[in-house]
Amino acid sequence: MSRASTAGGNRGNRARRAGRAAGRLLHRPFTGAARGLRRLTHAHGAGESGLGKLIELHAVNSAGDMMITVALASTVFFSVPTDQARGRVALYLAVTLAPFALLAPVIGPLLDRIPHGRRAAMAGSMLARALLAVTMSGAVADGGLELYPAALGVLVASKAYGVVRSAVVPRLLPPRISLVKANSRVTLAGLLATGAAAPVGAGLHLIGPPWPLFGAFVVFVGGAFLSFTLPHKVDSGKGEARARLTAREEEAAGPPRSRRPGLRTVGPSVLHGLQANAALRSLSGFLTFFLAFILREHPLAGLGPAASLGLVAVCAGGGNALGTAVGAWLRARGPERIIAAVLGVALTATVVAAVFYNLLALVVVPVAAAAAGLCQALAKLSLDAMIQRDVPEQVRTSAFARSETALQMAWVVGGAIGIALPLIGMLGMTVAAALVAAGVLLAVRGLLSAARRGGRAGPRVV
Repeated sequence: MSRASTAGGNRGNRARRAGRAAGRLLHRPFTGAARGLRRLTHAHGAGESGLGKLIELHAVNSAGDMMITVALASTVFFSVPTDQARGRVALYLAVTLAPFALLAPVIGPLLDRIPHGRRAAMAGSMLARALLAVTMSGAVADGGLELYPAALGVLVASKAYGVVRSAVVPRLLPPRISLVKANSRVTLAGLLATGAAAPVGAGLHLIGPPWPLFGAFVVFVGGAFLSFTLPHKVDSGKGEARARLTAREEEAAGPPRSRRPGLRTVGPSVLHGLQANAALRSLSGFLTFFLAFILREHPLAGLGPAASLGLVAVCAGGGNALGTAVGAWLRARGPERIIAAVLGVALTATVVAAVFYNLLALVVVPVAAAAAGLCQALAKLSLDAMIQRDVPEQVRTSAFARSETALQMAWVVGGAIGIALPLIGMLGMTVAAALVAAGVLLAVRGLLSAARRGGRAGPRVV
């Protein structure tokens, strides 16, 4: 072998070693970040129980939903004049209202009948959204009517995933983590993934309107595979029964000896907590649509429409994240009092926003959005804690499914009110305060009475 060929071989080896070193250097930040995230999601026994995998799955789900939201918002909302946008969004919300009215009494019992298919149900909701995202990619550019049935399917699949996910969490609780803390981890992971996916979706939209939907397709296909990595105990239906929300359902169950435990048999805390959460969820839906339209037409002083919407969205998301973090810290301490307190905070914030809207909109609107996000997060975590505490284990899974469906309906109703209302700031904040006041009147007295009795009236399982 000649000296020249030997020198060439040495140079080639050095180049390969340098390339591998550069690859490791570039790869290390990503692998290090992945290992750090894995340590966080699997901490305190969450890795052994399977909760860590559910946290990661929910992050993937939230990222995919965010990409679809970016694609739809650019078509349904931002690309047309305000009056036309209101009509499009009203149509979008209208086609969701009737199906959810039908799904509300069906999803819970259906889940009870197929407890052995929860992983498949979550994977199915992911695959359905992946296929629908591709379907919408052809219509998203011009916003044709064929976009709305596909968008409806995406929303229904997303909400179905949420119901199943809420039912799965109790099955994956580690010994050292309470339900409220577990739900706060799952929710926080979703919020972080949403925040990370939003700029990615916006970047893809710069390439072309269909590209965020192609990104969502990839994310949801990955989520479908992740669904089957959850532990097999997710599909176990051992020891479960159906939860009933109304007396009529209990009467339909048959003679007393054949009755099964229901939500009305475990004291008032859960029902009053659900009423309070419904009021706060309707407030969230109302503010989402009302502020989106009024800030587009009448932006906050000194800001443009996009900046106004961005500020309010950041405040709402920050409030939600703060509420989730506070909920994890509070754990299950006095959930009735927590819900009563956040109702008071939300009512105060919306009343102040209504009174001072014309003078200090730049201050009171972001504060009201942040307060709504914080209060909704804390109230939901407290409701979860009460369900864990008061609802018998054999009906707890169904209780989560039924309560989540009711809250989704409340959000749709609040959003419909926000779309229909005239774009008058003081009027809108007054209606927002009225929604919260309804929750205060329905729930606060019962919650405080239950708290004085020690949190429950003593389970009366019949």
